[in-house]
Amino acid sequence: MIYDFMVIGGGPAGYLAAERAGHAGLNVICFEKNSVGGVCLNEGCIPTKTMLYSAKLYDGAAHGEKYGISSTGLAIDHSKVIARKNKVVKTLVSGVKAALKSNNVTLVEAEAEITGKTGQGYTVSANGSIYTGKRILIATGSSPAIPPIPGLSEGIESGFVMTNREALSITEPPEKLVVIGGGVIGLEMASYYNSIGADVTVIEMLDHIGGENDIDLIKILQRNYEKKGIKFHLSSKVTEIGKGEVLFEKDGQVQKAFADKVLLSIGRRPNTSGIGLEKINVLTERGAIVTDDRMKTNQPEVYAAGDVNGRSMLAHTAYREAEVAVNNMLGKRDIMRYNAIPSVIYTNPELASVGETESTARSKGMDIETIKLSMRFSGRYLAENEGGDGIVKLVLDKERKTIIGAQVLANYSSEFIVACGTFIEHGLTIDEIKKIVFPHPTVSEIIREAIFQY
Repeated sequence: MIYDFMVIGGGPAGYLAAERAGHAGLNVICFEKNSVGGVCLNEGCIPTKTMLYSAKLYDGAAHGEKYGISSTGLAIDHSKVIARKNKVVKTLVSGVKAALKSNNVTLVEAEAEITGKTGQGYTVSANGSIYTGKRILIATGSSPAIPPIPGLSEGIESGFVMTNREALSITEPPEKLVVIGGGVIGLEMASYYNSIGADVTVIEMLDHIGGENDIDLIKILQRNYEKKGIKFHLSSKVTEIGKGEVLFEKDGQVQKAFADKVLLSIGRRPNTSGIGLEKINVLTERGAIVTDDRMKTNQPEVYAAGDVNGRSMLAHTAYREAEVAVNNMLGKRDIMRYNAIPSVIYTNPELASVGETESTARSKGMDIETIKLSMRFSGRYLAENEGGDGIVKLVLDKERKTIIGAQVLANYSSEFIVACGTFIEHGLTIDEIKKIVFPHPTVSEIIREAIFQY
C-alpha cells in the first residue's frame, strides 16, 4: 500500500496533522515510538497542569483564613496527586487514539526511520516493515538538553538528577529540591514542590528568571516566590553535581546547594538524529529542521512541525504548524505566523504573554510606548486575591496606536491572553478595542481598563 501521508511522531503536531489529513480523506499512517500524545500530554503540559491545580487548591486552603476559611487539619497527599495525574493522562491519551481511529489513521506504535525515496514515494522503516508514502511530516519533538556538567550523567543514572519526566512521576516528594534552570518548566516544578512543602532552590545562569518574559513582571513573580520560601541564585553557573549537592559559581565564588533531588531544566533540543534525515538530505541548522512559512523543508512533499523545527517549542504552536502543513499539502495556501503566539508560565500567579515585550520591541528599534496597570483595578481580581500584586503591561506601536504585545501577571491570565493575541493579529487600534465589551466582573476587564488609561 502507498499512503498519501506518513507522519513520524504522535505528539501534538503529529497526531493533529494525522487527524486533519485523515478527516480530509487522505490515507494516513502515523508512527509513534513512545506514547501517543507526545511529551505535552504524557510528560509536560497536561500532567504539569494537573499537579499544579492540586497545589493551587492546597495553597488556597492553606491561606484560607484571609477569606474566612479555617485550614485546621489540612494536608496534601502527593501520591494521590500523582495517581490523579496518571488518570487524566490515560483518559486523554485514549481520546487521542480514538480520534485517530475515527479519522481512519493507521497508528503504528514503533520507532520509525526514513530510509530513502523511490519512484513511488518516500520509504520508512518501522517494526521490521517498510512503508511507502507520497508525503511525510516529521514531528519527532524534542528532548531535555543535557549539558556537559561534571557528575551530571552519573546523577541522572543514579536517579539523583531528574528531568521533567521523572519529576512528574516520583511518588515520594523530596524535602530539598534544587532546580537547575529558571525557565518555564523549572519555575512550574519549583512552584508545585514549594507548595507541597519542599525546600526549593533555583539556580539560573541568566540575571533573571522566566526567559524572555517582561522583566517588570518577572521581578514581581520572583518576589512572590521568595516570600513563599523559594531561594533564587541568579547569574550562577552550575559547575558540578556531587553526592547530595550541586556546586555552582556565583560572584566569582563556588557555592553549594544541598538536595535530595535535582531537577535539570535548562531547555530542550530538537529530536533530529536517528530518524534518517540524511537519507533524503533534509536541511538542518543548529540541530533543527529548516522550514518555510508553509512548514515545507528543502525536500519536495516533506514537511516538519512542532519542536523539531525549533521555531517555537510550544504545543499550541505545534497544533497550528500541523494545520498549516496539512492545508498546504491539500492545496489550500496557508502560512504560519509567529508574531502573536501566546506563552504562559502556569505558576500561582500565572504569567501570560503574547507578542513583543518592551525589551524585545526596543531591541528591534520599534517606536513604542507602554501602559502598566495594577491588577487591583479589576474588581474580580481584588475579590479573589487578597493582597495580590499582579500587573498588566501593554506594548503599543506609537504611530499606529495598536497593541503589539501584552503581558499579564494574574491567575486566569492564561484564559484571556488570546484576546490580546487577536488584537495583535488583526491590527486593531486602541480606539477600536475601546468599543469591545468585556464581561463583568472578570479578570479580563483589566485589558479594557488599561486601554482606557491611554
